[in-house]
Amino acid sequence: MVLVQFGVYAWTAAAGPLDVDAMVRWGAKVGPLMTEAGQPWRLVTANFLHRDLPHVGLNMLVLLAVGWVLEGAWRRLDYAALLVASGLATMTASLIWAEEVSVGASGMAYGCVGGLIVLGRRHRAVLSPLARRMAGEGVLPTVLVFLWMGWTSVGVDNAGHLGGFLAGLWAGVFLVPRKLTPQEPRRVGLLRAGGLVLVACGGAALGVWGRSTWRVERDGVFGVSVSMPQGWRQGADRFGRVAFSNGLPGLGRASFAAEALDMGEPGDGEPQARRFLETVLVPGGAGELPVRSQGPEPARVNGQRALRVRAELPGPGGLTHLMAFFVPQGDFVYQLVFTWPGAFPGYARVVERMVAELRLDEPAVLREARARALLVPGAGEPLHALGTALRRWGRPAQAVAPLEAAVKLSPAWVGTRVELARAFFESGRVEEGCRAAEEAQVYGPTEAIALEAGVRCELARGDAEGALRRLEAARRIAPLDSRLRAAEAALRATVVPGP
Repeated sequence: MVLVQFGVYAWTAAAGPLDVDAMVRWGAKVGPLMTEAGQPWRLVTANFLHRDLPHVGLNMLVLLAVGWVLEGAWRRLDYAALLVASGLATMTASLIWAEEVSVGASGMAYGCVGGLIVLGRRHRAVLSPLARRMAGEGVLPTVLVFLWMGWTSVGVDNAGHLGGFLAGLWAGVFLVPRKLTPQEPRRVGLLRAGGLVLVACGGAALGVWGRSTWRVERDGVFGVSVSMPQGWRQGADRFGRVAFSNGLPGLGRASFAAEALDMGEPGDGEPQARRFLETVLVPGGAGELPVRSQGPEPARVNGQRALRVRAELPGPGGLTHLMAFFVPQGDFVYQLVFTWPGAFPGYARVVERMVAELRLDEPAVLREARARALLVPGAGEPLHALGTALRRWGRPAQAVAPLEAAVKLSPAWVGTRVELARAFFESGRVEEGCRAAEEAQVYGPTEAIALEAGVRCELARGDAEGALRRLEAARRIAPLDSRLRAAEAALRATVVPGP
């Protein structure tokens, strides 16, 4: 065991320092990869990796000092079963109670110490004088002191140490020195060692299964509900203000980010998807490797039409897959971005499930507007706010009723009449929308927003030239309005095409 451990250390050290990414690459205990990407074998491989020479040296010193006593007192098969059980228990306990990336054989060393304690208490008479001294009264307090020191230190996998120690105590209860059973059939030893390993494997399987649960995370501001693995945590991400990831900083990182982009006008999300491709996914701009992209292409999210963009970005240890959805919702477009490492294809299934179970609910501003309208009945301003929120978040048909009620309560509010006209237009009720726009101009003949409502009427009727004349009148009233200036330029290009 000691030779294998030093051999593995020499092999990994020859490839460079064992930083976090290298630990992940070589097979460290990485909770998300074990429970989400289908790599439970890391429960074994993590026991054979070490950060540096002092790390492996100290662990091997304990194994040499304690292991020879156990291997000499028990049968070799029993000792091997102890090492397997304590190694699995170490990484299982670390998986359950510690989120950090973890490596090392210290859990097996603690398991040997636990086995020595039980051996010294149950079968002290058959041990050699030196072994009796090692398993004496001071060993348990010493172990407890070391556990306490680890628990109060930073960067120590205390959960793993405790798991290995308890596994050693448990295994020691069932193992009997060979001097007490000299004629024991080999078949009995195989069954005993196999039973210990089988129970340890069962405990490890239960630990992985218990950490493989999912939860639903809901953001009340944007109204985005997404199902994700239990271990994902919220954090910063360049792709959106609401972001979650599996916690890995580099290699193996998977993430989800959401943003609601206010476009000011209803649309299909294509300009936002194109802008995402042109500004975020710039070929060659994210690293040495070129970015491969695809889309936008039609898709559906939460039963709603959407556009999807796919890309491959350079990342630690290979390519990172990216899939972005752009879901129009009234004046807003939801930008939903998923990334996952190409080196771990199991994450593709995780992302598929997250997309399938993603839901877009009412945002906070709409819920608050509903509450205000209920709390202050008969007031125009809350009804105006509710109607505006309903229209802006893609519910123009529902917006008509509160806006009509607000107009009756406050006939002189031009803004409410304009919102009512827009709600009619976006609901497909063109003539009613034009009538509301004309009424808005009656109450606000010199207000640009009222004239703009007339522009929408002409566009809804298909009269681009009439819309341009109305837009020019609105520009004369508000010559510094950049939005009107851009709209006039776009409409003029449509009416009078260039060469």
